[in-house]
Amino acid sequence: MALPRYTQISLEETPWYHVVSRCVRRAYLCGVDHVSNESYEHRRGWLETRIKQLAAIFTIDIAAYSIMHNHYHIVVRVDNECVAEMSTEEVIHRWSQLYSGPMMIRRYLSDQREQMSPGELLQVDKLADLYRQRLCDLSWFMKNLNEFIARKANAEDNVRGHFWESRYKCQALLDEQALLTAMAYVDLNPIRTAIAETPEQSEYTSVKHRIEEVNQQPKMTINSSSAKSKSQKNPQKEPSPTLPESLLLPFDPTESFLSSIPFAFDDYLELVDTVGRVVHPGKRGTIPKTTPAILNRLGINLTSFIEHSDQFLKRFGNNVGMPAKLIDLATARNVRHLRGIAKSRALFAGHVAVRRVEGQ
Repeated sequence: MALPRYTQISLEETPWYHVVSRCVRRAYLCGVDHVSNESYEHRRGWLETRIKQLAAIFTIDIAAYSIMHNHYHIVVRVDNECVAEMSTEEVIHRWSQLYSGPMMIRRYLSDQREQMSPGELLQVDKLADLYRQRLCDLSWFMKNLNEFIARKANAEDNVRGHFWESRYKCQALLDEQALLTAMAYVDLNPIRTAIAETPEQSEYTSVKHRIEEVNQQPKMTINSSSAKSKSQKNPQKEPSPTLPESLLLPFDPTESFLSSIPFAFDDYLELVDTVGRVVHPGKRGTIPKTTPAILNRLGINLTSFIEHSDQFLKRFGNNVGMPAKLIDLATARNVRHLRGIAKSRALFAGHVAVRRVEGQ
């Protein structure tokens, strides 16, 4: 039985989430139709652009994404603190890029604002509080992503009906180990399914986008290549026919910035490249003798990491993290068991062993 969303998304537990959405009947509605041989590859570009546009409007940052032929994955960070600091005007300007809103909102955004009564301005503030909640709501983000693509694709095909098979699936990522595993799983999707040979050849993925950024800007350091300032994050306040696009969440191993990925990009790229050489179905390689540094730091066993790299969704439930994290979450929710605890012990056994040695 499906769980209610409030049990799957809790910002008190974690701001990090892995979301997945599939086309209806898993048809290749974003790839090549095997019956008609018609290509819909351009729709993957629609998705990639829309994800970045919504990230510039919502206070939801994109850590990783992978757009396949019949589904897509995104790893996001929900920033509810950022939206809490926004003024009423900024909140309304952001929301108005997606919805025109009632007449009162349109008057507020026009030259008629000075003529509005105190009662009308109070009502605007109430609406802004509602929009503020939605700007950090993952369900509203996914609604604006999936509905937009579905309408555009149905209009192109001149058909009606469902484009996506159901509401999006969601996994809460409770710690750094879970975040790293989810991001690598997402970026390795094209390689694991033999669509691409290497990360830099993986079309419509965040890892390819980051590599291209580094290659285009050789003077910048790897970790700062995807950094985004507040001016880049905030959308334009003037109406624009094309929505602005947000940069990807930057890597920052020093964790100097709250909104960042707590790893070094070169370490992460080494991990993705190493595992990608092993999991490619057409050229299965041997497990390397040298474990990537990032796995050593997080105490993750390389062999277990590779074994779990192709069944991340199946092996874990709605929550992914260290065994202790899952046990604490089960206690907080007053349930006896959470799916994935056994798999968590297998995947993160190295971290448990390290902690035991340190405690001796």
